[in-house]
Amino acid sequence: MTDPSGDTGPGGGARESEPFALDAFRDMLRAERGAAPNTVAAYERDLTDFAAHLAHHGGRLAQARSDDVRAYVQDMSARGLGPRTAARRLSALRQFFRFLVAEGLRDDDPTAAIDSPARGRPLPKTLGEDEVEALLAAARRRRDPAGLRLEALVEILYATGLRVSELVGLPVSAITGDGDFLLVTGKGGKERLVPLGAPARAALAAWLPHRGQAGDRAAERWIFPSRGASGHLTRQRFAQMLKQAALDAGLDPAKVSPHVLRHAFASHLLAHGADLRSVQQLLGHADISTTEIYTHVLEARLKQLVGERHPLAARHRPRGGPVPGMKAAN
Repeated sequence: MTDPSGDTGPGGGARESEPFALDAFRDMLRAERGAAPNTVAAYERDLTDFAAHLAHHGGRLAQARSDDVRAYVQDMSARGLGPRTAARRLSALRQFFRFLVAEGLRDDDPTAAIDSPARGRPLPKTLGEDEVEALLAAARRRRDPAGLRLEALVEILYATGLRVSELVGLPVSAITGDGDFLLVTGKGGKERLVPLGAPARAALAAWLPHRGQAGDRAAERWIFPSRGASGHLTRQRFAQMLKQAALDAGLDPAKVSPHVLRHAFASHLLAHGADLRSVQQLLGHADISTTEIYTHVLEARLKQLVGERHPLAARHRPRGGPVPGMKAAN
């Protein structure tokens, strides 16, 4: 097999093989995995960072060895990058080199013998139910079109737990005939039906007549149209709107983001009795292990359930109230 790191004759060699390998990897991510543009861009950033590290030490991506990868992991630690970031970048390298091996562009995978950096699994940031109520109340105060749009965005996000990219990119066609569900296209082009509660349906119905003029293609296609290149509201603009709503609600804007509201949706569902599989389906997680970051909510609820409802626990419960330190079950 021709070594992609060596010359292949006139016009060939390492300088040409690297762009080819990167382009082929991008094409695979888009075509075979259905990766979103943001996902592809994230892989590119991680691979570019590794390539820059190699170039600084006189190496090239196509020629990377296991020692180079180990040195890169150490370099990330020296730069103060956290274990989660280092693990993510190493995962990107693994997938890239495994792709090269599978395509016959390399004989070996330099990441095969590299252990991932140890990392904890921090609990997701979320908001309490009272904080979400305050945020919703702030979004409802303005009754102009901009206020109606913000209310619809926040109500739908908290009612569905959509990813922010799924929310801002909702087409009008996502609304089912009766309006009780949204047909959402998630990662990898996978579709799922997500139910809408009454407050979210009402907020959506109030906003739709204000989303644009008849004949405006963006307004006809998107639930949240915009004059930008995409035709719909951007994730960045919605995040800014949410920060302002947090200030209006008297909340710390650093605590509030679209992703935090997605976490609040999942955590509050589980706290009120939803099962993990249902939450997995609603969030659009391909693997339930991703949803298991919320098991701390389940553990707290189950502990409370046993403490309050188990017949043996009743023997040791003080008369006249629930278990000390626990709220009564709803």
